[in-house]
Amino acid sequence: MERPAAPAAHQAAEIRLTITSPERMRELGRRLARLLRAGDLVMLSGELGAGKTTLTRGLGEGLGVRGAVTSPTFVIARVHPSLGDGPPLVHVDAYRLAGGLDEMEDLDLDVSLPDSVIVVEWGEGKVEELTEDRLQILIHRAVGDTTDEVRHVTLTGLGERWSKADLETLTG
Repeated sequence: MERPAAPAAHQAAEIRLTITSPERMRELGRRLARLLRAGDLVMLSGELGAGKTTLTRGLGEGLGVRGAVTSPTFVIARVHPSLGDGPPLVHVDAYRLAGGLDEMEDLDLDVSLPDSVIVVEWGEGKVEELTEDRLQILIHRAVGDTTDEVRHVTLTGLGERWSKADLETLTG
């Protein structure tokens, strides 16, 4: 008797971009917002000063949410309600949280996820259990004593949701 084939795993969609200024990082966020919908989890990684909050600021502008998007480092999470009919933006900074999802339970991200776009800075090893469908964004910049504004951004879409998204629209 033949065993049925296992379902094919969804291939990760990945693009790499070079961003040359903070304004271009914000513009990337505005373009990315067009692809986002309620239920999306976006994980941002990168060195301090890489542009994670700048990208999120552009996401907030593109999603049309209320309030200035600033780093939530000291409050851990901020909710920015939509000014229109789009989803709210939940912006989380997990930098100071040492544990995984257990430590983040108080934030009720699992409750917010279906109705919101959740962006988590420093979320590796902490929020992956929320959903198999997530967009991971790695922002790399030169470190040390430099005024170099160039950032290398890798966007990797995981899961069924992102296998159907056209990340190539972000290259324009």
